[in-house]
Amino acid sequence: MPEIPVIGRADARPAIDHLHLWDLWPIETFDGSIVRVDGAELWVIMSAPRSLHPDDRHHVARLRLTKIGKDGWSDLGDLLPEGVNPGAREWAGSTIYDPETGRLILFYTAAGRQGDTRTSYEQRLFQVEGRLIVESGAVRTGDWTTPFENIISDDLNYVVAKQADGKPGFIKAFRDPAHFRDPADGASYLLFTASLKQSASDFNGAIGIARASEPDLRSWELLPPLISADGLNNELERPVMRFVDGHYYVFWSTQRRVFAPDGPSGPNGLYGMVAESLFGPYRPINGTGLVACNPVAEPFQAYSWWVTKNLEVIGFVDNWGLEGRSLEDQPELVSSQFGGTPTPRFRLQLDGEKSEIRPL
Repeated sequence: MPEIPVIGRADARPAIDHLHLWDLWPIETFDGSIVRVDGAELWVIMSAPRSLHPDDRHHVARLRLTKIGKDGWSDLGDLLPEGVNPGAREWAGSTIYDPETGRLILFYTAAGRQGDTRTSYEQRLFQVEGRLIVESGAVRTGDWTTPFENIISDDLNYVVAKQADGKPGFIKAFRDPAHFRDPADGASYLLFTASLKQSASDFNGAIGIARASEPDLRSWELLPPLISADGLNNELERPVMRFVDGHYYVFWSTQRRVFAPDGPSGPNGLYGMVAESLFGPYRPINGTGLVACNPVAEPFQAYSWWVTKNLEVIGFVDNWGLEGRSLEDQPELVSSQFGGTPTPRFRLQLDGEKSEIRPL
């Protein structure tokens, strides 16, 4: 299997002392290049106070603006001002920057609703615009507009994700919008994690897609699912598309526990498919779809990987250093061994339907 190296104590050290950090993505230009300021990359990361139990982090998640340079990670504060989000929590998405105008576009998941008296698993796709401001080397955002719900489930191809209760891994999805601009014609798309409406299976995960109707990216046309795991897997999380050497690659993260029990399964890892056109047909990379996975010795050490334009891959440190111990038998390990910090990076080498892991 294409195993990622074992994560050690030094790799699990908190990048920002007072915060749990998990799902992350870079601020990109329209072509997918990472935005840099004085040589440092700008990233957005889901965050929660490190004083919380790791299992509770999703219930208070806020998006954080960060940068990484030669001195490591630096915290630049909340991405959105308090009270701007119409949801109760800010979940994953993607962020686009236009260097000519300073326009910053955040596509993200609003979980729950502002003013909720209890936690729910409702997910809606929102978009909001602001400006990236750099003054004397300091980086901040400002001038945010009012967020609007840019893509709404049709309740025909896609489930409306509005569960009041659920268990992570087994809720239904309408989240994780990721921007992709097709070099063939310049059209912009959003990929997202979805659940199939027309399914008889509890394991009905899919990757949805919408196309920008206007060049300003303020109007979107919802399209049928791009990739289906009907009857096989419940969650194809954090999808991201890259165009490499004439091929369209779609990558996502998933976990062994969300595969259907009566079918084939795989480890916690990064998976992918490839096609010669944006709408396929898609074929699994490496014959199985598995691109990179946690080592057998530490099957839960990392998760939620993002593949950059130059094929560098980064995720977050999950439950590392278990050394064969069981989280079910020793639940206290969930807290003591949760990393909550970005992983070391590795690089993918792609050759058509084949991929290999390469160190940086």
